[in-house]
Amino acid sequence: MKRINIPAGTIWEDVVGYSRAVKIGNIIEVSGTAAVENGEIIGRGNAYKQTKFILEKIKKTLESLGSGVNDVIRTRIYVTDISKWEEIGKAHGEYFKDVKPATSMVEVKSLIDPEMTVEIEATAILTRKVNFGFPPIQFFLFSQL
Repeated sequence: MKRINIPAGTIWEDVVGYSRAVKIGNIIEVSGTAAVENGEIIGRGNAYKQTKFILEKIKKTLESLGSGVNDVIRTRIYVTDISKWEEIGKAHGEYFKDVKPATSMVEVKSLIDPEMTVEIEATAILTRKVNFGFPPIQFFLFSQL
């Protein structure tokens, strides 16, 4: 199967050895994503704004690979202050209220930069809808044809 790496474009990418996302076949894994753009922290001190920015970044990454939020089956949310769970959860719900992927929210001591308060990973599986004259069904694409 073909492997597609989407670069992160961060200073840590080559040092750590990672990509923003990796797609193999119909599976997409999005690395831990923080609210950083051009080296600047977005939404300093605001967990809701950071979460929204992160989820938009994940959405754009998925779209660049022919996917979208509807294909997300799992998110993992790392937070530095679990008391902000409602703000973070509200933003997550705005993207995933209809999809309802499996998720977890875990408090961590810190992220790579102390100004970062949220980091999110996502897993997506591309599906294709097929209609054989019956109600639509979905099947998984296990190979690139």
